[in-house]
Amino acid sequence: MKYNPDGTVNRYKARLVAKGYNQKAGLDYEETFSPVIKSTTIRIVLDVAVGCDWPIRQLDVNNAFLQGTLQEEVYMCQPPGFVDADRPDYVCKLRKAIYGLKQAPRAWYLELRNYLLTVGFVNSIADTSLFILRRGQSILYMLVYVDDILVTGNDVALLNMTLDALATRFSVKDHEELHYFLRVEAIRVPTGLHLNQRKYILDLLARTNMLEAKPVHTPMATSPKLTITSGIPLVDPSQYRSVVGSLQYLAFTHPDISFVVNRLSQLMHSPTDHHWQATKRLLRYLKGTTTHGIFLKRNNLLSLHAYSDADWTGDSVDYVSTNGYITYLGYSPVSWSSKKQNGVTRSSTEAEYRSVANTSSELRWIYCWNIKTRLQNGISMSLDDS
Repeated sequence: MKYNPDGTVNRYKARLVAKGYNQKAGLDYEETFSPVIKSTTIRIVLDVAVGCDWPIRQLDVNNAFLQGTLQEEVYMCQPPGFVDADRPDYVCKLRKAIYGLKQAPRAWYLELRNYLLTVGFVNSIADTSLFILRRGQSILYMLVYVDDILVTGNDVALLNMTLDALATRFSVKDHEELHYFLRVEAIRVPTGLHLNQRKYILDLLARTNMLEAKPVHTPMATSPKLTITSGIPLVDPSQYRSVVGSLQYLAFTHPDISFVVNRLSQLMHSPTDHHWQATKRLLRYLKGTTTHGIFLKRNNLLSLHAYSDADWTGDSVDYVSTNGYITYLGYSPVSWSSKKQNGVTRSSTEAEYRSVANTSSELRWIYCWNIKTRLQNGISMSLDDS
């Protein structure tokens, strides 16, 4: 079942699925990797589109994997209920990909990519799921996440013509204004665009029986510090791992939980009751912040700046420091991270420099292709080690 943002059922879906787990590498498939758009790229393109008051369209591809052409020779048994009575022992030779095949996502991506390149799009080197089309002063961005596509640009006529051509080549649903994309609710108002994951949070709370929990004001207690040895090991760690995995995706619009989620993720191989209590506290924090998210402001300034920080030997077990940064495009946060550094630092100064180096690398990556492809003037960068 596919749901709307308000929880109502949008439609029912049924598919014939191949038993991909029976496939053998090198025999039934070669490459399986299929790139998807990075979250930072989505936020930056949306911020530029909202800041310049561009239209933003979203569309879904109908049965996307069925439109990918197979490069390998794959055979499948006749589906149950549809067996040819005259030739029951025959098998099906697949010309197109089918759901369940390990190479199906890659086959679809290559099919779409090859088409877009033939009509004039350029595949970004930094993010291979971002496609850019330029026609004189007109520019279009197309962001691809498997079968979910966002399109925006400064030329409405070119945008509509591109969408019509895409619908002619592939089976797609009618495009519409951006409102719900990758489980992110997008609410456009005269002053900008608000992104939140309210329904995602409510579903997570319902799954963990935390809908009636009492909210707290902070995502993590300051003491005692979580360590790998604190608490009693959980008998069944599957729920902990499932919830923490869900929380990782929630960080798409919640930079405030990045540090906590990173810390909890480091403990997934051996979770204890203390770790589970910390996870439940984070869920209680989310209970009170279901509608919180990030706001992309209209008429935003295209000044790129970042803040970085690091502790020194913050982990009492391996003495590795943690660094974090957040990057802003004008007033809008577009990129953030909190993670442990590689190796032990010999001083707080070294830990700070490593954090600054990681932040500078992120700034440069954003600046070189995301911003310079949009405007060639008026761009500034700054870094604050706060």
